[in-house]
Amino acid sequence: MFGIKRFVVGQTERALDMRNRQLNDILGPGVYWMFTPFSGRSLQVVDISNPRFTHPALDAFRRDNAELIEASFEVVEVGDFEVGLEYTKGRLSGVIPPGSEVLYWKDASDIRVERVNIEDDPQITEPVASLLAQARLPALATAARQFVLATEVSGDSVGLLYVNGELARQLKPGAYAFWRFNRNIKVEHVELRLQAMEVSGQEILTKDKVSLRINVSALYQVADPVMARTVVKDYVDALYRQLQFALRAAVGTRTLDALLSDKGALETTLFEATATSAADYGVTLKHAGVKDIILPGDMKDILNQVVSAEKAAQANVIKRREETAATRSLLNTAKLMDENPTLMRLKELETLEKVTEKVDRMTVFGGLDSVLQDTVRINVRPD
Repeated sequence: MFGIKRFVVGQTERALDMRNRQLNDILGPGVYWMFTPFSGRSLQVVDISNPRFTHPALDAFRRDNAELIEASFEVVEVGDFEVGLEYTKGRLSGVIPPGSEVLYWKDASDIRVERVNIEDDPQITEPVASLLAQARLPALATAARQFVLATEVSGDSVGLLYVNGELARQLKPGAYAFWRFNRNIKVEHVELRLQAMEVSGQEILTKDKVSLRINVSALYQVADPVMARTVVKDYVDALYRQLQFALRAAVGTRTLDALLSDKGALETTLFEATATSAADYGVTLKHAGVKDIILPGDMKDILNQVVSAEKAAQANVIKRREETAATRSLLNTAKLMDENPTLMRLKELETLEKVTEKVDRMTVFGGLDSVLQDTVRINVRPD
């Protein structure tokens, strides 16, 4: 029939009966015939499979059609310091931000809203945090990314929770999640394991104006995470600079010879000076040692010459010492031979034996006695 239009509202649908752009009624499932020309009447069909009702004119509907809204919807209000957890058929399906007001269709699926107070503690309980982390519903996954800060503190670290820039508490190893609503939340991780630090290529002048390049290695551990993050801005940078300053102070008061002859004293001074300062911001210095002392090229040549001269002098001293000992031994032997003729004769025979070993042929005059008496003769001048 001309001017009459047929409308069908499904089982999972509701229709807003609008007249002259104002809500007149809310229609349930069924078939409706309406005379539309010049009546200003229209139907806006809404799918109630999404239990939340949203509309650009919702505030006007609630003001002008309070009884109709109350009959068709369940109104859920969430306080300024509360978060609403929406459960559909017993399963978490959405998050309602603080200070929100949500309308649910009374004819929709089983809906339950749990209010959680976050005024004093923004931490999310472990079961809810696990559900948010593994959310498959698009709306719930989007809410988790937007409204939740998730973090995990490893077993060798500690977490520092900051709320609105103020340190709230320390976090032990484990998984955590926090609501971001109404506050700025940040978690910093501080490692508690033993860590190494290298201070390389430090150009320093010694007391006698020799330029050296020194490399230092250190081992440290955070003893108090709160002090390490609150007393100084960056405890790693602070320790690095402290090692630099202590090294320059220690080297600048020593000569090159003192540094090269006793590197242990330099390491002790470096460790004691740095450990005291590091303890003031919660860091324990376990070790600080000098890895390398690198000399300039010309200084290497000079030191090599000095070492060569020292070794040559030592060798010369040893040689003279041995020569003196040999001469003293010969003198003692000569005295014994002078006092004992038999010993003198044995020495002569020993010398004869050595001579005959090198002689191919020998002609003897005067018999064996001549050989013994005249071939080798040691004459001692009377003094």
